[in-house]
Amino acid sequence: MEIIRDLLGSIRDLNPYMKFNKETFEIIFFARAGQGAKSIAESLAQAAVSEGKFVQAFSFYGPQRSGAPTKAYVKISSNPIRNHEPITDPDVVVVLDDTLVTSEDVGKNITEHESVIVNTRKNEEEIRKSIRDFKGNIKAIDANGIALDTVGIIQPNGVILGKLIGVTEIVKLESVINQFREIFEKKIGVELTQKNILAIERGYDAL
Repeated sequence: MEIIRDLLGSIRDLNPYMKFNKETFEIIFFARAGQGAKSIAESLAQAAVSEGKFVQAFSFYGPQRSGAPTKAYVKISSNPIRNHEPITDPDVVVVLDDTLVTSEDVGKNITEHESVIVNTRKNEEEIRKSIRDFKGNIKAIDANGIALDTVGIIQPNGVILGKLIGVTEIVKLESVINQFREIFEKKIGVELTQKNILAIERGYDAL
């Protein structure tokens, strides 16, 4: 498995969409309530802090009902983050439900230099057709299917978190796993936590 990950790292080094060198790296997560966007943001933020980075992370909820659209934001920097404004020009947009891809809220946050990661069974060209005039990088992954196979339930957040780390390398996979274990082992137990960690690893390894 480590040999495979070393090979994947070499492949990522050749992909210009996977190089991010700006001072503050910004991510917006679009999801529906219950899909775990807040958990992704929390785990990612804690992983970044454990590596000595500076972080801002916050969530926005609409109507408090299952299935309602939600958003989470994460800013990561090697320097203190002075700007507390909402993210308007993210480096990566992550969509945990592909029915949100065509929403105005998602569309207005996407420009051609960004990457979009989508939980979907569709291929990347099908997703591209749903986002008008978008010429950036699209990464599609069936996170629902992988989660069902790995965890036993359709809970895509762990898979998507792994995919995000694999695409960006903004933090180390090991840091994410350590923080996920620390946050969730007491909440959901050792067995379910380990299944979710496997889901994170599968998302990371997926090209």
